[in-house]
Amino acid sequence: MSIRAPLPMFHPLLGSLLALSLAACQSSNPYKGESEPIPPPPPVEQIQSPTYPAAPRDFSSYQSWSWRNPPAATASLASEELQEMVSAALDQRGLRPAPAGAKGDVQISASARMETRVRQVYDDYAPRVGVGRYGGYGPGYGSGVGIGASAPMVRNYPEQVVTVRIEMIDSASGQTVWSNRAESRSGDSQAERKDAAREAVNRALSDYPPH
Repeated sequence: MSIRAPLPMFHPLLGSLLALSLAACQSSNPYKGESEPIPPPPPVEQIQSPTYPAAPRDFSSYQSWSWRNPPAATASLASEELQEMVSAALDQRGLRPAPAGAKGDVQISASARMETRVRQVYDDYAPRVGVGRYGGYGPGYGSGVGIGASAPMVRNYPEQVVTVRIEMIDSASGQTVWSNRAESRSGDSQAERKDAAREAVNRALSDYPPH
C-alpha cells in the first residue's frame, strides 16, 4: 500500500492575480522612453563675446603713405602748399611717400579752412581807494576818503583761425585707423595764414602715433 503526498492547494484569488501578472508581462508597455537628440554645440563665433577688446593696432607697421583725397585749395592756401605741409609733418613721424602710382600702407585725407572765432576778454578793475582834500585853508578846511568801484567789462574780439583735419585709412582694410583736428590763430596777411596752417598741421599730427 503506497501513500501519496497531498497536492498543494491554490487559492482561487492567488491564481487570478498570477494570471493578470503574466498577461501584463506579455502586453506592450504603453510608456516608451523617447527623447530628442542632443543638439551640436554652436560655432565658436556665436559664443564669443562681441565686447571682447580688439588687439591693439601696431602703428609701427605703417611705413609709407599716399593720398586718398588730395586736399583742396582754400581762399588763402593752394592745394600744393597744404600737401607740402602735410608731407613734411608725416616725414618727421617716420612715414615716407609711396612710389608714384602705388598705394602706401596708409592713405591720407586732409582738409583746411578758415574760420572765425570770438575771443572774450574780461577787464576786471579792482576797487579804488583815494584820499583827497576839499575846501581851502581856513575854518572850512577838511579832508576825506573816497572809495570807488567799477563793474567788470567784457570785450569781444573776432579773430581768424586756420582749422586742419587729417585722417589715416588703412590701405588693406579700408578702415580709418587715426584722425585728428587742430587749429591755429591766424593774422590777416597771406604769410601769417600760411604759418597758421603749418602750425595747425603740426598740432594735428602731434598725437601720432597714439600712445
